[in-house]
Amino acid sequence: MISTRVISDYTSHISDVIGTVDNVDVEFVIPVYNEEKDLARAVTTLSNYLLGLRDEFGTTLSSIQKADFSWRIVIADNASTDPTWDIACELVQSHAQHVRAIRIDRKGRGFALKTAWLTSHARVLSYMDVDLSTGLEHINDLVIPLRDGYSDIAIGSRLMKNSQTTRSAKREFISRTYNKLLKLYSGALFSDAQCGFKAIRADVFMSMYEQLQDDEWFFDTEMLLVAQYRGYRLNQIPVRWIEDEHTSVHIVDTIIKDLRGMIRVKHCLGRGFTGMLKTRARSIEKNREPIFRGSLMPIHLLTIAA
Repeated sequence: MISTRVISDYTSHISDVIGTVDNVDVEFVIPVYNEEKDLARAVTTLSNYLLGLRDEFGTTLSSIQKADFSWRIVIADNASTDPTWDIACELVQSHAQHVRAIRIDRKGRGFALKTAWLTSHARVLSYMDVDLSTGLEHINDLVIPLRDGYSDIAIGSRLMKNSQTTRSAKREFISRTYNKLLKLYSGALFSDAQCGFKAIRADVFMSMYEQLQDDEWFFDTEMLLVAQYRGYRLNQIPVRWIEDEHTSVHIVDTIIKDLRGMIRVKHCLGRGFTGMLKTRARSIEKNREPIFRGSLMPIHLLTIAA
């Protein structure tokens, strides 16, 4: 059970909310910071796809039905200084049944996701980056096993055998190096920690929320490490992914923060963390039993994060 105080640490930073909060099966959060150029396109494209109208390329869908689950798109604006919030409000008005917007007065992607998920009434909590780099055809594979109780957390992977990735050699090298380092240093058994296409059951998130310390880009990795550590079932799916050449992510700064995050998590979990994850956990890919077998090391050690 999450304490009211901890929840308020995040919800107190919500300065405005517009849209409904009805119960739905799946909520797709799009965290944004100064995304006035891309936000409307992203929300409209995702909404049209889920409604079974058009795919991400604008082609009319004739053979694909609308999403087989109830859903909502949540725009989590974390302290944008451009007209992003005004655009978000317009999108809520034009997509009244399916879009909600939250204005947060503090920056940080992890902070935005936690805040949105804490105020959610969905059974499955998902997010995707505003550039929609991951193919939308993977949505069902991501969220339906969670909705139906067959897995606890799901991630898209750009590094699995059947993935189709289009990006620069530089970013490919950085991504593979980061994930390799994560495996060696932390004993991670998932293939891609940073793909902006993830989902988690709401009850699972609530059970581990207080152990997640990072509020920025390392949030993804930390969530997966804690999930593996606690033995939650993980479903990894190979995805089609196209790099956004105009991304605002600062690679070097992000890498430095992620490395610090690795050190902090490993330190908090104790010296035996890496060995236990390597010897007592296993990751089963799509079409096999999607499960992590974690250790029984006391999870309260996470709360002593530096």
